[in-house]
Amino acid sequence: MKLKIGISPCPNDTFIFDGVYNKTIDLKGYEFEFILEDVQTLNELALKGEIDILKISYAHYFNVMGDYILLRSGSALGKGVGPLLIAKSDIPLSEINNKTIAIPGIHTTANFLFSFAFPNGLHKSPMVFSEIENAVINGTKDVGVIIHENRFTYQEKGLCKLMDLGNYWEDKTQLPIPLGGIAIKRNLANSIQQEINTIIYESLMLSRKKYPALGDFIISNAQEMSHDVMKQHIDLYVNDYSLNIGIDGQKAVEKMQSTLGNQSTLPLFIEI
Repeated sequence: MKLKIGISPCPNDTFIFDGVYNKTIDLKGYEFEFILEDVQTLNELALKGEIDILKISYAHYFNVMGDYILLRSGSALGKGVGPLLIAKSDIPLSEINNKTIAIPGIHTTANFLFSFAFPNGLHKSPMVFSEIENAVINGTKDVGVIIHENRFTYQEKGLCKLMDLGNYWEDKTQLPIPLGGIAIKRNLANSIQQEINTIIYESLMLSRKKYPALGDFIISNAQEMSHDVMKQHIDLYVNDYSLNIGIDGQKAVEKMQSTLGNQSTLPLFIEI
């Protein structure tokens, strides 16, 4: 059986899926076609329903949950992993609602977390996450919501942090931050869903055993990142929740669902 997998080229995703891509684990007879795109593009592809398995922003999942169900392995979820609100100089948080804001896509969890903290901050412009720092530096936008490796580079570019949006979520909910999960087509048999979940789990376990060594699949897709930044990225976004989302992780996704006002009674996660 051949299945399409959509993930981002970021080190946390390629680290998790390295064993699948390189076929260094038991793929249980499945063949996988990989599609690597940024998170906003993956979210848009989810709306088309053409990819069997894909990384998706948790905040966007509820828009496509009629077609997809979440796996329990492969997530980016945890504490201290949220997006940051940055600017060229210190801006009082009371003024954010009047500022122009660069966000990494309308459907992203980063946008959800910004709106959770600033529900009246409406002057938002979506752009590719890697372009946000420069938009703030050149004055195109007043502030930016940054994710991924930009968390580790914004200070080098003379930018300052106004707020850790993930910490705000944690303080208000006492729950981990649900950034992105792996969704699979809901109409696939539960036995297939479980096998894919196991494959991802085993792929991550293998990558963990090899770490801190990084394979070519990770390095070649890391967009000119240094090895140190790649490892910082992996250390931040890949954790025990990535192996199994667990009870707290599931509660966090359920809290996001209720915050968004989604009342669907469909199961969020596959049965194990």
